[in-house]
Amino acid sequence: MTANLYTLGQLAERLGATLRGSADKPVAGLASLQDAGPDQLSFLANPQYRKHLSITRAAAVLLKPADAEGFSGDALLVADPYLAYAQLSHLFDRKPQAPAGVHPTAVVAADAVVEAGATVGAYAVIECGARIAAGTCIGAHCFIGARSVVGAGGWLAPRVTLYHDVRIGERVVIQSGAVIGGEGFGFANQKGVWQKIAQIGGVSIGDDVEIGANTTIDRGALADTLIGNGVKLDNQIMVAHNVQIGDHTAMAGCVGISGSTKIGSHCMIAGGVGMVGHIEVCDNVFVTGMTMVTRSITEPGAYSSGTAMQPAGEWKKSAARIRQLDDMARRLQQLEKRLASVTPGGEAPSEA
Repeated sequence: MTANLYTLGQLAERLGATLRGSADKPVAGLASLQDAGPDQLSFLANPQYRKHLSITRAAAVLLKPADAEGFSGDALLVADPYLAYAQLSHLFDRKPQAPAGVHPTAVVAADAVVEAGATVGAYAVIECGARIAAGTCIGAHCFIGARSVVGAGGWLAPRVTLYHDVRIGERVVIQSGAVIGGEGFGFANQKGVWQKIAQIGGVSIGDDVEIGANTTIDRGALADTLIGNGVKLDNQIMVAHNVQIGDHTAMAGCVGISGSTKIGSHCMIAGGVGMVGHIEVCDNVFVTGMTMVTRSITEPGAYSSGTAMQPAGEWKKSAARIRQLDDMARRLQQLEKRLASVTPGGEAPSEA
């Protein structure tokens, strides 16, 4: 076995998969069913791509046993092909690995601690009292504010900013442009003039968290903003001050969460969702894309708001009818009163 080259037998052993085919066949990468070449492994996770299975040129395919029926090529049989693909993807990841040590252009405060085995890239700044644990990589041009702590085994891509008093757990990945610990949007109004409120809390982030590019997490006004273990945040998400996000919750891009909202564990928040402040969302909630959450959610399940896409002409007709609903409701109430006045017993007739 050479770097990024594995045999089907080795991959089957790593996954605990059932191998159907040649154990010695080499695999040099991963690809989709329609694009895979004879030295690449592919997978079938979505039934709509089954049409590509009969014509794929892949060296082998990750399949559920039921999907392997009728497929003549080599296969690794697993319970969850998408999960198996995720596990194998790390074997073929070509992301450069920086050597341990502090780059000569980096600026590290005298009382900051960079543990042995950590990496600090070019032009990074580590302020006073900060601590970078072993095995963590701080990319070029990153800024780590005073007294902030980054746990072991993490990776901060270039140009990540951590303000002061930010605590990051172990194995945390933060993509470029993310800003953690910026000042929350807090102001008091004095006779029409806004007076700034000092944001004296911090941000606390658990283990195994991933934070996407240009996502922002504001520091707390008094207590810390809290991000639980295993949370996954996509790109361009806004997390306001004093928000709490429970363990293993995942959010897609462009979600906006207002201040002091508390979100439970194992939730899935789809792209573009907005949440007002000071509400609570219980565990195991799925919110569909572009939903506006205006009140607390107390029962697990799926929630939506807004209208789905229609052809423009149909949507305009629907929008016109929506504007008429208030008038229609008033007219309906008047009709019900008139019916009640002429019905024996003084009640509107029941539906038959």
